[in-house]
Parts: sequence; structure tokens; C-alpha cells
Amino acid sequence: MSSPQTIPSAGRPLSAGAIALMLMLCLTWGFNQIAVKLVLPDIPPMLQATIRSMGALPVLFIIGTFRGVKFFERDGTWKPGLVAGLMFGIEFVLIFQGLRFTSASRAVVFLYTAPFFVALGSYQVLAERLGGTQWLGLAVSFAGVALAIGVPQPDVDAKVLLGDLMIVGGAALWAATTLVAKGTRLRFAAPEKALGYQVATSIPILGLAAFVFGESITHTPAPLSVALMAFQAIWVVGTTFTLWFALVMAYSASKLSAFTFITPLFGVVGSYFIMHDTLSLTFGAAAVLVIAGLFLVNRPSSTAAAPRDALLNVTKT
Repeated sequence: MSSPQTIPSAGRPLSAGAIALMLMLCLTWGFNQIAVKLVLPDIPPMLQATIRSMGALPVLFIIGTFRGVKFFERDGTWKPGLVAGLMFGIEFVLIFQGLRFTSASRAVVFLYTAPFFVALGSYQVLAERLGGTQWLGLAVSFAGVALAIGVPQPDVDAKVLLGDLMIVGGAALWAATTLVAKGTRLRFAAPEKALGYQVATSIPILGLAAFVFGESITHTPAPLSVALMAFQAIWVVGTTFTLWFALVMAYSASKLSAFTFITPLFGVVGSYFIMHDTLSLTFGAAAVLVIAGLFLVNRPSSTAAAPRDALLNVTKT
């Protein structure tokens, strides 16, 4: 990954099907934040993440086996797969532990700095060049997310800043995992195998984190908590994460990543219906900003799609 490479999908516009699929993924991920909060009284965060990965791994094997994926074939993907797995595991440790120090609203805003890291990394690693219009779209969408979640509290202390930094670190690792999946031989692996590396590697990392932080389940979880854990393992990680990596391998990583700005907006709507939070005109304005930003990011741009002359062709790596 030392030299930028021209990826065939770098300038490929998102199809209507890809856009619809991304909207479904963002809806799921927005609700997932609510699911995690609902389970917290019964299962601590690191144990939640560990159980989620353990439950998702057999799902990936079942889906992949049905599709004829050769999980144990030697194809040169194990090294980038291990790297992606390490980042995947540490990403969730940082995010869940960061939430112990900072507020949820600040965490969501900082977590969705990930598309900026993807855009910067895509230029260096994948040769996905964003033009001025695309950068403006990213900024407008991020402003919409910040407006929807609310202006961060001005009175912060060292612990809050530490939590903010941990969330940003998680966002950076999320972006880095996307770039590894797109810019290495891992892009040739089936989505189930690419994600399988990450889920399998994350289990000992998350389990160790749960042990270090002294987490334990002190009582029998409620049926709702069990159902929501199954939702996280089977649908969120086992299915939607697989679909995400399939899209990453087929389309522009930076443009796909921009769509994740919608996730916290869905989370706010979900909180309104499930937790009875209040919606305001501010949310409507925020939604307009996010949609406008996504339109700008996905607007065809000759500058964004133009490859550099000296770039290596992906088939020669």
C-alpha cells in the first residue's frame, strides 16, 4: 500500500440499488445504537461486543458455505485480513470505552468523522480523488449530523476530552479497515471471508478487554436483551457488515462512506419512536443538510474520477 493504485471502482457512480442498500444499512446501524443501550442494564458493553462477534462468526460461515466461499483456501489474504481484524477489534474497544467518558451526542458527532479519514486515505491509497464539490458535500453532511445531534456541551473536562479522542480513534480505525479491505489483496476475497477475518480476530481482543475492565453478567438477561443480542449478531454483524464490505469492493469507498452520515439521523428518529425523544424543526433542517451533502458527494465530477498518470493498475499488484 506504499504506492497509490487505480481501483476500477474509484470513479464508478453508485447505482440506485447500491443507494437503496446503503439506506437500509444506515437504518439498521442507527437502530443498533439503540439496541446496545437497551441491553446495557443486562450485559456490559465489552461483553456485548464479544458475544456479538461470537454469534456472528457461525452466521458468516453458514452464508459463505452456502455461496461456495472457500474460507481456508490459501489466497494471500490472511495478512491484510489479520491487520483488518486487529483494527476492527480495537475500534470497538475505543468506541465503547470512549462512551464511558464522553456524552452520546459528542460521541456520535466524533464517530462520524470516519468519512473524512476515508476521503483522505482514499486519495493516498486508492487514488479516489475528490473534487471541491465532493469535499463541500462532506462538510455540509457533517454539519447536518452535528446540527441533528446538538451542539456539544461547552463545559468539558479532561475525561470528556479523553473520551472524544477515543471516539475519533475508533472512527479512524473504521476508516482504516475500509481502506485495507479496498486497497489490499483482501479486495479479492469474498465479503464473508473478508469479514470473517475481522470478526474472528476481534473475539479475543474484545474478550480480553472485558476481562481487563472487570465486566461480568450478574443476572439472567431479559428476553428482550437476548433478542436484541441475536439481532446484533445475526443481522447487524453477520449480514449488514457483509453487505457493507461487498459494496466497498464494488464502489468508491469515499462515496459509500459519505452515506454513513445518515446513520445518526436514523438513530434520532428511532429514539423518537422507541424512547419517545422529542423531534424539532432543527432535525428537519439537519436532514436537508445531510441529503444536500450526499447529493454533492455523489455528483459526477471529472476531477474526482480522473486517475493519476503514474498510478499502478490494480491487476499488476
